[in-house]
Amino acid sequence: MTKKTAAANAAPAKSLPKWLLYLSRKKYLYIMLIPCIVYFIIFNYVPMYGVLIAFKDFNFKLGILGSPWIGFENFEYMFGLSDFYEVLRNSIVLSVLRMIFTFPFPIILALLMNDIAIPKYQKTVQTIIYLPHFVSWVVIGGILVNFLSPTNGAVNNIIKSMGGEPIFFLGEPQYFRTLTILTSIWKDSGWGTIIYLAAITSIPAELYEASTMDGANKLQNLWYVTLPSIKSTVVIMFILQMGRIMSNGFEQVFILQNTRNLSVSDVFETYTYRVGMVGGRYSFATTVGLFTSVVSIIFLLASNKLANALGEEGIW
Repeated sequence: MTKKTAAANAAPAKSLPKWLLYLSRKKYLYIMLIPCIVYFIIFNYVPMYGVLIAFKDFNFKLGILGSPWIGFENFEYMFGLSDFYEVLRNSIVLSVLRMIFTFPFPIILALLMNDIAIPKYQKTVQTIIYLPHFVSWVVIGGILVNFLSPTNGAVNNIIKSMGGEPIFFLGEPQYFRTLTILTSIWKDSGWGTIIYLAAITSIPAELYEASTMDGANKLQNLWYVTLPSIKSTVVIMFILQMGRIMSNGFEQVFILQNTRNLSVSDVFETYTYRVGMVGGRYSFATTVGLFTSVVSIIFLLASNKLANALGEEGIW
């Protein structure tokens, strides 16, 4: 009877769909995932209801549903503004510079740290470069203001001691992008390094041993073993970065921005804040935000499609 009962219980299980069988086997992991799912639903998906404002003449008294529909008038107005194209150019230029300079830096750091032979020293270095990730941009901005001050800043004191004229770094447009990229590298490279270092440490040691036995040196091990093994991680991080191509981070840009460098520092985040929150034009601000989101999704889909065409899995 026991065998018959077991067979009877197993029969319905086999008839279940594969995805349901998979969920039943991993049910505890998915239960642990529920708080994260609830968080994203409440704070990321429910607010998407507000994109309706972009197609309405929003009025606080009438609310979102009660405000009159105006169709694509906000979009027509947005594309007719000269300021919009300047902000678009600033956002794209800064994003491309971030991609060129900040994206490969964590990879290089992870490769260098992987060659540190002493584990204690490696952990110490990893902790030091990761600490800036927890420093607020407000604090970093205050440090930069004092460090680069044209009157008593350390950098300008060195310049004046060498007979040069002090430079107002934060007030000159030609220095804004350089400062933005350098501070981004200093603050965020530690986080990316951890991801790539985890990918490197998961590479089987047998691959390095076999490569060394074939006569490969460290540089050849790096080129033929390490980089190909972490290629999938690099591709995924690249796709995610492309999905943020229109986002340059409000806090950093806003802290370093002033009226003198506004011609190169005004990006979509600060433009939306200034027009929407300060100017009270919520419908127009929502239109700009929706435009940047759509462009980011297009870049995300295109980069993932390109990764699939090159034989990589991508993010789906």
